[in-house]
Amino acid sequence: QVQLVESGGGVVQAGDSLRLSCAASGRSFTPLALAWFRQSPGSERASVAAISFVGANTYFAASVKGRFTISRENDKKKMVLQLNSAKPEDTDIYYCATSKTTSNASGSARSYDSWGQGIQVTVSA
Repeated sequence: QVQLVESGGGVVQAGDSLRLSCAASGRSFTPLALAWFRQSPGSERASVAAISFVGANTYFAASVKGRFTISRENDKKKMVLQLNSAKPEDTDIYYCATSKTTSNASGSARSYDSWGQGIQVTVSA
C-alpha cells in the first residue's frame, strides 16, 4: 500500500514563498512520475506541476510557470514544490500524486494512481 503525506502548507502573504513536501512510503514501491494537483470544493482537480522519474523532465501549468519549481529525491522518496511570488489565486488545497506506470512528467490526473490527503495553501492579498 502506497502512502503519500503532504506537509508545509499554511498561510502566506502575496509575494512570499512557501515550500510543500510530499513523502512517499510503501513496501516494494518505487514512485515513477510525481506530481502536484490543486482542487477547490466543487471544482475539478487541476494540474500544477509534475516531474519525471529521473527528474530530467518537468511540467508546469501555465499559471505557475516561472514561479514554482519542482524537485525530487528518489532515495528518500520525497518531492518538493517550491511556491515563489505567491498570488492569492494560488489559494487552494494541494495534493501530491504518484504513478506506478508512468515515468514521464504528466499533467493528466489519469496518469496517477495514488494520492495524498491534501494540504491547504492560503495566500492573502
